[in-house]
Amino acid sequence: MTIRAVVFDVGECLVDETREYGTWADWLGVPRHTFAAMFGAVIAQGRDYREAFLEFKPGFDLSEQREARAAAGQPEWFGEDDLYPDVRQSLARLRADGLWLGIAGNQTVRAGALLRELFTKDVDLIGTSDDWGASKPDPEFFERVAAVVPFLPREILYVGDRVDNDLRPGAAAGMYTALVRRGPWATIQWNCDEALSLPTFRVESLAELSGRIAEFNSQGR
Repeated sequence: MTIRAVVFDVGECLVDETREYGTWADWLGVPRHTFAAMFGAVIAQGRDYREAFLEFKPGFDLSEQREARAAAGQPEWFGEDDLYPDVRQSLARLRADGLWLGIAGNQTVRAGALLRELFTKDVDLIGTSDDWGASKPDPEFFERVAAVVPFLPREILYVGDRVDNDLRPGAAAGMYTALVRRGPWATIQWNCDEALSLPTFRVESLAELSGRIAEFNSQGR
């Protein structure tokens, strides 16, 4: 089969979350480098990233604190300057290649609205975990992706930065997968067995996808 659709994760795939996690450190009242070090340690240990917050504030509830930040005039936010430099050009190239494009990740309703402001003209669909009531790595999330993409799962390439949240469940859903090397998860997981063997593509930049997909499709796999 050929790849006809490409669906992208959001955080550390399209959006550089450096600033956002820095503001969380500020909210917790800890130095940014200390929070970043703990965040990386939690990921390296294979724990849920939300446990990093608990190390500084026991009982911390991320959803409740998002609401508290919004009430305090500090809502989650990302914009054009937070996109990785290769995003716009890569999406344009893939669109010119005739591929169907989507964005689907574990994001809040507010983040979904921000994504639609940024990408409505660039992609065919934007879906979030809050929209669908299912979060990665739950198989239901990828079932929802498969339901909204107008092609078979084996014609979809899901692009993400995490083995556990993106590649493993995406492959289990019958999709091709691509691992992009950036952000803390991909940096830590890059040389693990699954990262080496599971993805259809391993890329340093989204700019590589157009050529890799064209080569893959030309081989008639």
